[in-house]
Amino acid sequence: MYQKIAIIAFLVTLVYIVLHRIVMPSHKRLPGNSRNEKLSIIGMLRILIYLAVLFCFIVLAITGFYPTLILGKHITGYLVMVHATFAPVFAVCLAVLAVMWAQRWRFTAGDWPWFERVVKWATLTNNPGENNFHKSSGLGRKISFWLIIFLALPLILSIVLSMLPFLGTHWQELLLSMHRYTALVFTMIAIMHTYFIIRT
Repeated sequence: MYQKIAIIAFLVTLVYIVLHRIVMPSHKRLPGNSRNEKLSIIGMLRILIYLAVLFCFIVLAITGFYPTLILGKHITGYLVMVHATFAPVFAVCLAVLAVMWAQRWRFTAGDWPWFERVVKWATLTNNPGENNFHKSSGLGRKISFWLIIFLALPLILSIVLSMLPFLGTHWQELLLSMHRYTALVFTMIAIMHTYFIIRT
């Protein structure tokens, strides 16, 4: 059952990306707008952490979904060892990433133009000269980033709690199932976030 759901979920994600690419083509960067500024040490560290998270995610996704999607089995053997080795590294790097990138991916008033209209309607101010709302810069990237951060908590806790000895078999199976489905949603959103990053 999980195999079919996972295949459908990945197909839906792929179709969404293709349709998004067709409906909203990316704009070419103007020749004069290339970024030539030097990166600071913090900037380079931020990029390295991001790449480390991305690498760990790819390893975890392959080791976690390959047996399920291709072999139709649960993860076993060396794949479990590789998965368990990269999982704590991923968790730590993701926590650091959340702290270092939170300011960059914060929501602004310009992300919600409908909210701007509601505020103007509620306050009875519709002066075109006064515009305190700034244009959105990548709402899809921001939403997917925060969903990744929030989904990481049940993703990590579910597998850690399932290993504790005081839980019964029923709870262990429930937590393992929760981990698998959370990992599926997490992976779908991570793929979309990566797509949004590549586009820009």
